[in-house]
Amino acid sequence: MNKLVRRHDLVCAVLAALFSLSVSISHAQISLVDDVGRSVVLTEPAQRIVALAPHVVENLYAVGAGQLIVGAVSYSDFPEEAKLIPRVGSHSAFSLETIIGLNPDLVIAWQSGTDDQAVARLESLGYPVYISEPRKLEDIAQALINMGRLTGNTSEAIREARRFTESLASLRSKNEKQTRVGVFYQIWNEPLQTLNDDHLISDVIRLCGGVNVFADALTLAPKINIESVIDRNPTAIVAAGMGGARPEWLDDWHDWPGLQAAKNNNLFFIHPDLMHRHSSRILLGAEQMCDHLDRARRTTETDSRQ
Repeated sequence: MNKLVRRHDLVCAVLAALFSLSVSISHAQISLVDDVGRSVVLTEPAQRIVALAPHVVENLYAVGAGQLIVGAVSYSDFPEEAKLIPRVGSHSAFSLETIIGLNPDLVIAWQSGTDDQAVARLESLGYPVYISEPRKLEDIAQALINMGRLTGNTSEAIREARRFTESLASLRSKNEKQTRVGVFYQIWNEPLQTLNDDHLISDVIRLCGGVNVFADALTLAPKINIESVIDRNPTAIVAAGMGGARPEWLDDWHDWPGLQAAKNNNLFFIHPDLMHRHSSRILLGAEQMCDHLDRARRTTETDSRQ
């Protein structure tokens, strides 16, 4: 009963945030605060949106506003119809001229992936810019609600946020008493790169009873060396890579048999689209993460008994 109460309270708290934030809407104006504390004001719901990150495209479709996107960046490929949206470049190198030609009434950018000067240039030209940067899993529910507010799709956004929050609460309930295991999340091999505790993926690791062994890194996505990984000796290594196939370099860790993750073959892959996009699909990646860390616990316990 207590778990059900906690889950219900979590769902209610997220939905209550819709009304407690400094957000006001009337027929004439929409005003809200984005993920980096900036005020964004629209005279009416957006009708022409340029989305400067794949996760922004996914979230807009999730709240029923996909048809309003007139421009998107490369790799904006979910859902299937998103592939037909005209491209304005990449999240880090988009064309201002192309965006101007699309005449948007709202641009939604990604803080970690979008150049600050380019955002400032867009604003100087008179385009409202909303910056999306969820850092905790609960923030995705709020992002969905905000997308609904910006587009006039509030009811659908609340329903989607409720579905996301209930699924998240269920995952938390299943994993809240798990034994902690050290996790090295590998973004890439050359240069060797990971994430610190401020990143959304670290919240996924925590959800599954893991501890990011590079949580204390000073930057969001630090470059590191092999010696530092060996020194921290993670129980599991989880990699994403750049595509749908398990990267070959993940198995290079077998060259270091003294490493606990390599010794027990706790070298796991999760499709990057399910981990690196700040959309509701991250819970699919979280389910895989939890399954992988469960396996790491079992193999490590078996090894310790031998």
